[in-house]
Amino acid sequence: MSTNAYQSLCELARERALISTTASVLGWDQETRIPSAALEYRASQLAWLSGKAHDLATSPSWLKALEQAESDDSEDPVIAANLREFRHQFDRASKLPTELVERDTRTSSRGKAAWVEARGKSDFSIFAPALEDLLDIARQKADLWGYDGEPYDALLEEYERGSSTAEVAALFEGFREAIIDTAREAVENSKSTPADLLDGNYPVEDQKVLNREIAESLGFDFEAGRIDTVTHPFCTHLGPNDTRLTTRYDERDFLSSLFGVMHEAGHGLYDQGLTKDQHGLPSGQAVSLGIHESQSRLWENHVGRARAFWEKWLPRAAEIFPGLRRLSLDEFLRGVNRAKYSCIRVEADEATYDLHILLRFSIERRLLNRELEIADVPGAWNDEFEDLFGFRPPDDANGCLQDIHWSMGGLGYFSTYSIGNLNSAQLYAAATNDRDVASACSRADYLPLLKWMQDTVHSRGSTLLPQDLMKSATGKRTNADAYLTHLRKRFCQNG
Repeated sequence: MSTNAYQSLCELARERALISTTASVLGWDQETRIPSAALEYRASQLAWLSGKAHDLATSPSWLKALEQAESDDSEDPVIAANLREFRHQFDRASKLPTELVERDTRTSSRGKAAWVEARGKSDFSIFAPALEDLLDIARQKADLWGYDGEPYDALLEEYERGSSTAEVAALFEGFREAIIDTAREAVENSKSTPADLLDGNYPVEDQKVLNREIAESLGFDFEAGRIDTVTHPFCTHLGPNDTRLTTRYDERDFLSSLFGVMHEAGHGLYDQGLTKDQHGLPSGQAVSLGIHESQSRLWENHVGRARAFWEKWLPRAAEIFPGLRRLSLDEFLRGVNRAKYSCIRVEADEATYDLHILLRFSIERRLLNRELEIADVPGAWNDEFEDLFGFRPPDDANGCLQDIHWSMGGLGYFSTYSIGNLNSAQLYAAATNDRDVASACSRADYLPLLKWMQDTVHSRGSTLLPQDLMKSATGKRTNADAYLTHLRKRFCQNG
């Protein structure tokens, strides 16, 4: 292998990362603080940057360096993995014309504004034209990339490397009835817990204090990150020492923000655990959204909703919010883990969450396969929601307009949330098979758990494909066994 060629390829990749993370800064700004009148120009800025990154990643100099580096097999497994991923990325990127990449970015930037207006007015028709354009772009990309089964395959590959729609569908179908039954039992068992049990007065500034203390205790580095306020929480990685968390606040419910922070901190801990000197290379990048989501769900649910966690943190929360002193630990935990059917995915409890993903997975496949027209989305959404939950959303804002993902061009994304749920339980079970990790977790000391994740998941970057990583970490491919066991233990009487 030509060492000089490989180094040249790495330099080009790092240059592309500079462009992409610069665009991410502008995207973060758009979500947190941009004035509304600036949105059109921001769309042009982001489109220009995405075009530049695409041109670089498909340039003759990139291809020449890649082919020269590939000319001799490397015995270094990290170099071999990087070359494998560089080739995969180049082959996919080179199939997309720059004009389509720029159009995609421009349309999604405008689509967010249309979605915000439509959601505010609960009127899907306002967003429908933008979704039509975004769906057209998604179909074009799928056709250009190619697929063996259905268009969803090509889009899924962007998020969950090496996976297929058929595999995901089989995985989901395998636990569908169990999830429906578990959710029903969990909701029934929670009926005796008042819906307003944890309602109180939780000033935003006090919530910020608790959120930061807890995020720091998990290992999140605030010298290399921060928390901001948005409408739709997210985490974004802007560089080796710049990870941004976001949350939103409800002064009647401090847990909404706290669990949002723990969720996004899970993403942030993964990003902060990536090998910094490999930034811009596959070996320094998260391997998939299903693995990324496993980290957020692990810290939010397996840690944040556990008895051991609140044995430590409820006394501190009661110092900050004196109204909590009226509750025993058992009463508080019943409130924390109260299951109920909700229209809104991001407000769903563990027991009912995956029903929301089954719905979205079905709708997206039907759209991409031309089995569902854009105008019919609200009705189809409500029909499938009723089949799963037993009632219909009251309006579009609580139905098909609740999520930002489609406005960002994120068709094919939603399935990774449930994949992440399954992975989170499987990884947590594997980690706590280590006696030292399990003992520390029982004392609400989660730094050994973080170290296990850093060594086993984070530091591997994309050197292993998602399912190879799961087999390396847990001994098995992604499956529902550990997840269903976890849900039954937490929510069901005889679990």
